Amino acid sequence: MISVSEAKSILQKLDLPNRTISLPISSAIGHFLAQSVQSKIDVPSFDNSAMDGYAFAWEEGIDRLEVMGEAAAGSSDLPKIEKGQAVRIFTGAPLPAGADSVIMQEKVERVGDFIQFNSEDATQGNHVRYCGTQCKQGEIVAEAGAKITPGLVSLLASVGVNEVQVSLAPKVAIIITGNEIQDLGKPLDSGQIYNANGPALESWLRNLGISEIQQIKVLDQKEAVVEALSQALEEYDLVIFTGGISVGDYDFVKIAVEENGMKQLFYKLKQRPGKPLYAGEKEGKIVFALPGNPGSVLSCFMQYVKPVIQSWKRDPEAWNHFQNLPLTQDFDKKIPLTQFLKARIQNGKVEVLQGQESFNLIAFGLADGFVEIPEESSLVESGTLVKFYPW
Repeated sequence: MISVSEAKSILQKLDLPNRTISLPISSAIGHFLAQSVQSKIDVPSFDNSAMDGYAFAWEEGIDRLEVMGEAAAGSSDLPKIEKGQAVRIFTGAPLPAGADSVIMQEKVERVGDFIQFNSEDATQGNHVRYCGTQCKQGEIVAEAGAKITPGLVSLLASVGVNEVQVSLAPKVAIIITGNEIQDLGKPLDSGQIYNANGPALESWLRNLGISEIQQIKVLDQKEAVVEALSQALEEYDLVIFTGGISVGDYDFVKIAVEENGMKQLFYKLKQRPGKPLYAGEKEGKIVFALPGNPGSVLSCFMQYVKPVIQSWKRDPEAWNHFQNLPLTQDFDKKIPLTQFLKARIQNGKVEVLQGQESFNLIAFGLADGFVEIPEESSLVESGTLVKFYPW
């Protein structure tokens, strides 16, 4: 049995496959750039107005101009203007030839074909977005490893990029073990429970940008569990078991990983919940076997599976998705194990919720994530900074 920190250290050293795929930018949210991206154009690609107003050729003391026409966004047939002339212009419209400045419409008075204004409001170069001010063609606008967000998508689209190379997320199989597991939508027989872990894990995986997911139900029979893993390893990069990893008479997952030739990375951790957690590796394929109780499943997924997936996607902060927040109340930890507790954020602090039993999901309806109470801690006083891992 090893510590939480030892287990994470082992996982951080994994040599995960590095495959890439080209995706349309609108489909790449949540992925990470596999290579830096260069602008395809100068941005702006032409001198244009930052305001609604009048474009003109600046000269000292100017306070009256003759209006020669107008320029709207998208205009291409524009008049050339001389000193003493102006063009009515709108935000984003190209600057006419000869113009170098814009005066806001609020600063002028128009009388027929002329405008007049205070010469102090006519500043040379004012309210003009010059070509290439944001970036030049060929400049790097996003570095390799950057997370693709809606904001980055907007930037990439603005510089003419429609596809990007991203690090490919793993394909994931979820193997649900247990004779007692019943599918949602079907009535429960005596001794049965609904499959809560499968939908929870699948939704979390999709939130991490995983699209290829398969849920597989298997009975507590040795041959069935061994065969289910064998088939999953042929098609999927990452396999997640729920249940069957303890030492009961109907727990066959440990046998299954051994018979399928997995190299054990660790088995059993100094933590609660999720003490009998298993991780193994074979030829670039990873297997996690999580305990069956939902509290154990979700806390183990957050602490170990999620950061491995993020590392697979080349997230540079894969193992640092936590905040240090003060506790709202004292917490007395009576066991010498690292403890993960359902918690929520309240006014900048983190509150440990009632109902911490592994089977109890009521607190999950309120929780924002998990608090970590380190193995060496016992009484943790209110106001103490603790690690909080948000969903």
